[in-house]
Amino acid sequence: MTRGCVFQVSWAFQVSTNQEGLIVAALERGDLQDNVTAYAVQISGEPRLVLVPFINTSEPLLFNVSFHGLCYTVGLLVKLGQKPLPVRAAYISDYREAPETGVVFDIDPPIRTVFSRVNISYTEGLERRSMLYKDFYKGKTVFKHWLPGVCYRNITFQLISEATALQTALTSHSDVSHRPLHHRTVPFPPLNVSHRVLTLSRRAVAGGREAAARQEDVVFEEEEPTPRVSFNTTQNVTDSVAVGNGSRAEEEAEPQSYWLDPTEISPADRDEEFVNAVVSEYEDSNEPGSAMAVPAEVPVLPTRLPPVLLELRWLPPRPPTSYDGFNVYIYRDGNSTEMATVDENTHEFFTELTEPGTYRVQVTTLSSSGDCEARESSADTGFTFYLSPSGELLEELRERPQGVSVRLLDSSTAAVSWAPSAQNHNGSLVSVLSTTCLKPSLSQRMENTYCSEENSTSDIISNLTPGAQYRVVVYHTNGPLTSPPSEPVIIDIEPTGVRELAVYPLGPTAVVLSWQRPYHVAFRKYILQTFFFNPVTLASEWTTYYEIAATASVIATVRVTDLLPAWYYNFRVSMVTWGDPPLTCCDSSMVSFVTAPEAPHISSVDYSQGVLAVRWTYGELFIDLSHSRMLHWQVEAVGKKGPQRGYSVDVTRNAMRASLPLPPGDIYNLTVTACTERSRNTSVPNIIKLEPAPPRLLLAVNATHSSVTLLWSEDGVVDYYQVLCRPNWASKELKAGEPITSTAQVLTVSGLVPSSSYNCSVTSFSYSSASRPARITVTTAAFIVKVLSRCWCVCVCVNCSAETFVNFASFERDGKLPYNWRRSLFAFLTLLPSCLWTDYLLAFYINPWSKTALKKRKLTSPVQLDDFEAYFKDMSKDSAYKFSLQFEELKSVGLDLTHDAADLPVNRPKNRYTNILPCESGPSLNPVPDPDRVLLNSDS
Repeated sequence: MTRGCVFQVSWAFQVSTNQEGLIVAALERGDLQDNVTAYAVQISGEPRLVLVPFINTSEPLLFNVSFHGLCYTVGLLVKLGQKPLPVRAAYISDYREAPETGVVFDIDPPIRTVFSRVNISYTEGLERRSMLYKDFYKGKTVFKHWLPGVCYRNITFQLISEATALQTALTSHSDVSHRPLHHRTVPFPPLNVSHRVLTLSRRAVAGGREAAARQEDVVFEEEEPTPRVSFNTTQNVTDSVAVGNGSRAEEEAEPQSYWLDPTEISPADRDEEFVNAVVSEYEDSNEPGSAMAVPAEVPVLPTRLPPVLLELRWLPPRPPTSYDGFNVYIYRDGNSTEMATVDENTHEFFTELTEPGTYRVQVTTLSSSGDCEARESSADTGFTFYLSPSGELLEELRERPQGVSVRLLDSSTAAVSWAPSAQNHNGSLVSVLSTTCLKPSLSQRMENTYCSEENSTSDIISNLTPGAQYRVVVYHTNGPLTSPPSEPVIIDIEPTGVRELAVYPLGPTAVVLSWQRPYHVAFRKYILQTFFFNPVTLASEWTTYYEIAATASVIATVRVTDLLPAWYYNFRVSMVTWGDPPLTCCDSSMVSFVTAPEAPHISSVDYSQGVLAVRWTYGELFIDLSHSRMLHWQVEAVGKKGPQRGYSVDVTRNAMRASLPLPPGDIYNLTVTACTERSRNTSVPNIIKLEPAPPRLLLAVNATHSSVTLLWSEDGVVDYYQVLCRPNWASKELKAGEPITSTAQVLTVSGLVPSSSYNCSVTSFSYSSASRPARITVTTAAFIVKVLSRCWCVCVCVNCSAETFVNFASFERDGKLPYNWRRSLFAFLTLLPSCLWTDYLLAFYINPWSKTALKKRKLTSPVQLDDFEAYFKDMSKDSAYKFSLQFEELKSVGLDLTHDAADLPVNRPKNRYTNILPCESGPSLNPVPDPDRVLLNSDS
């Protein structure tokens, strides 16, 4: 026997075993609690725990044990808590994609209620069905497995909460508190609806009416139409005429003449044929003589349409559709003129048409049995035709135009073409609509045509706007009937692009772009793109810099910043349309520009030995100019007083230093300019002042016993010179004279002691700055007679004035006088006797004893030595113009000497000047065996 070990935990629980060895657990009234929603028994003792729920708390639970001799522990498990709250509301609607078999369930679950599935219960026919659904998203789900035309009743929704305890599923169902719903699915439409329109004679019409009156399967609606369910409840039933079914013989009756048969009964004797007669209005007149017979006006009857019979036939809807009949609708000119309902076994319908117009005929499947609302099929199974007043029938065009294409003739005109149609039609319509007209705001709208759909019978579309997008649809027409529309053709017209694109520089890193747009164009925005070499990526590509929304303004400008200085750029402005996809135009609207360079910065200036060394920096510290459009640097120094005011030198772009020879003693405005092919940018001016240089080549000439003449050359800019002669030894008799100021380069110092040595210095002054003095030691002469060895006569110093004696030996330097002195002193020599200047002539290689040497020379008038300084200043005016005239007189010097070696072809390239040639009397240095290489041109 199995022993039952009972453990009471919370309350007493009765467990026992019966004679068959089964464990019997029962719930007493005290075991039931209000807050407990489920009870279960947990049995342990076997290898696995067993959980058995109570299906009915009023009946005991039996459990068959698997082993004997074991101690089983039986416990009571209860599920505390509340069951899910019921659904507050529910809705059912058709599934739009397939309303015949699909529905949409929409439930409103209670707040803060957790559920895993929904139990949907409904009645289909006589059976009650249910299904579990868990795919509810935001309270909605789609069910696609119902039958078409079937009425589903008492549809309820019950929330289910599920849990698993000890490998056992526990479920809890909510109550049903919402109103049960009813829903009927939409039936399938009838199949193969066909029609035929026959023109009948009046006799055939009368016979057809009698036969139709004997039909019992068609309900005639002449006075009160039968209540029905229509797709569009706003349609007005304006009139109803008798409908009937004719026999097969009447359907196949041949059309007869519209003229009345002479043997027929007169229409006046046949009341049933008197239709649409105009009843004359009775007038009760009180005027005298009103009883007299007044001839009544003959009424004018409208021309009646020849009798036309409409035949309809169809097949039942495809199974498994539940339906009860069919509804036949006939609309004329948009108004419902006839409606009839036939049973499910009737598949044909006949009616007579008496009015011209456009007819629309539709046959639908009707499902109305059950408690649900009656529904009709929603698929379009109708057809349309046009009946003219003359009886001509124009069928509906069901084939849409094919092969529609649009070809642009220009930016505002297009031509439309299409393939021939297999159906007969008498015309075509071209419908044009702009898809971009209404996209911009009204104030920025640039289109004014085809903003609404416009139809035309012409195949040429005009007044198009460049940049717009149009939808073109073609219809075939058959009288007032139109075919289905063709596939729409989208045409995009490229915008014309911008014009007069110009660049205005604002600096090295900024420019202003300006352009104009055509007046007649439609677009969405401008796109400004730049093309340049990127020194970071080492690549050149088009990048979008800015996008500007289109406005009604014709002129647009934009400022472009953050450009690289001295860099080559391409700017392009494109128009982007409103179309989908948008078009971009045009790449030809482009302009190139080289930005201005930055201004360099002069970093250091050093002047040494007549050369100015300049260094500068540019831009960033380590800027790379290898891809820049910088051409060169121009270093320029502009003096204030010098004879040559400006000095400049060009330097390659990679070198940022230059050497510039400058005369000393002047104030210069130094600048460095960065040059490109289009622009320049100059640094901040650097003002430098150069100290004057000491006089060069200081010479003492014409030293007498009491005076000496000092000559020196000028180097740079000098305002004046200061000359001072001091004795070489101190003596009471020899005293230093006062400094002498001179603006010329020659000065005679007088008042000296004969046979004395003096230290003379010459100092240059420029802008109140003194140079280092140039010094020379001179010695005055004694009272002696000096004989010139090369004179024709011997001159004694007593016979020659002391003021006019010139010691030519002191002029010589390396055996020759300097050229500038030769030219300046040549006129001075005419003041002296010929015995004194023969040595000077010989210094110029002039033979004074030649017969032609002095004849060809025209000397100037003599000048006293005391007047020489004033004479020299006068001759130096106007860039030494008078000296140049005297120089012209020297052209004949040396013509009597030979210069064959200089004329040799091998020596011509060695001559610096073509009109100054060396003569054979010159010395030959380092002679070589080749006589053609002996020439040494020292004409410079």
